[in-house]
Amino acid sequence: MKLGLVSLGCDKNTVDSERMLSALAGHGAVHTRDLSEAEVILVNTCGFIDAAKEESIETLLQMGRLKESGDCRAVVAVGCLVEQYRDELVSSLPEVDLFVGLRDMESLVPELEKRGLLEPDAEPHPGERLALTDRRHVRYLKVSEGCDHGCAFCAIPLWRGKHRSFEADRLVAEAQRLEGQGAVELNLVAQDLAHYGRDIRDGTDIASLVRRLLDETDIAWFRLLYIYSAGLREPLVDLMATERRLLPYLDMPIQHASDPVLQRMRRPERQDRLREKIGWLRSSIPDLTLRTTVLVGFPGETDGDFRDLLEFIEDVEFDRLGAFAFSPQDGTRAMELEADFLPDGLGSERLEELLELQRGISADRLAGMVGRRVEALVDEGGESAVARTWGQADDVDGVTVLESANGLAPGAIVEAEVVDSDDYDLRASVLRTLKPALPATQQERRVLPVLPMGLDAVWGR
Repeated sequence: MKLGLVSLGCDKNTVDSERMLSALAGHGAVHTRDLSEAEVILVNTCGFIDAAKEESIETLLQMGRLKESGDCRAVVAVGCLVEQYRDELVSSLPEVDLFVGLRDMESLVPELEKRGLLEPDAEPHPGERLALTDRRHVRYLKVSEGCDHGCAFCAIPLWRGKHRSFEADRLVAEAQRLEGQGAVELNLVAQDLAHYGRDIRDGTDIASLVRRLLDETDIAWFRLLYIYSAGLREPLVDLMATERRLLPYLDMPIQHASDPVLQRMRRPERQDRLREKIGWLRSSIPDLTLRTTVLVGFPGETDGDFRDLLEFIEDVEFDRLGAFAFSPQDGTRAMELEADFLPDGLGSERLEELLELQRGISADRLAGMVGRRVEALVDEGGESAVARTWGQADDVDGVTVLESANGLAPGAIVEAEVVDSDDYDLRASVLRTLKPALPATQQERRVLPVLPMGLDAVWGR
């Protein structure tokens, strides 16, 4: 069976999608990136905000049209949006043949077998995560599922459940397998990396997991994405300050800086504590790149609250910043504040003002990089290759354009001198190659055995 897969939303969804491919490959499925020739199209949906919901529904409608005109025999919807709105989707999207929520992932294979789309007695796949794209040098490792935080604006715990850590042995084995496929950069992801291990209760934490990954693989770059400031502890900060392979980069969402708004959001820290934590991190970790996420237009946010946020952003000068306007989510505590919702359009106006402020901050901080020598990982080859430094995360940050790249292949690490910058990107001249890209044939020889991976790995069992 030729399987096409569309993965929407966050990097954690990408990991889920790759694990699904692994499990389905053990039942006769062959992944194709050409959706027009797929016999089954699986859409891993996202339901985080209204825009993501709309994208998921539009994608399902597009796949339904492919079923009418191509080789597709079935469209399958899985993931967050299905978990949240299954009944509504079933009644409104007859184009979709099967809906599988997060808690029901183990039913996916039996349901496809009943429809004659999978081989019921196939050998289980040995656990290699199948990449969605050809960019095997940049991969993601989801270390836990679910979330214990009760942020008033977020519905993720409602459909992803409480926090559950994956076993460290399994994660190390998975990382080794990804290394065998050619991973040069491994991004650790979770709803909150700082919570890793708390449910295991044997002393395992994110610092000890990172230590094992460093010791038991030769992956060149490790990056930590999405970690609450309240959970940052000295062992992890010390590792980041001393281990070159653990990049000095933290994605630390603060969501706001006005104490009244933070309280209404049910966030764990207040502005004074955030300032103290940021100062500690920057003094402890050389060359730290600090990224954050903020939410504007939360119910009850006054103009004064918003000005407090702008002043904080201007003072702290985050290297990278993502922002979005409040979008009400069914079932969240924020829905109880409906009387305090801001007038239509005000949140978008505030978002635009905030992003314009950050544009200038980003330009100033990147201008300070001109003249520095940096290590950069090549993402796209060519005469002017596209790469990223330690301070540029995949997909969410800017890039570094390399001059005189001389045919460098994706996956190579070079030393380069930054010669120019703009609002979000750098331009650099290659000085020397530090680590050439690994040939595909050598990647294949490095594949290691690993624990079998089934669909239970998507839900966290």
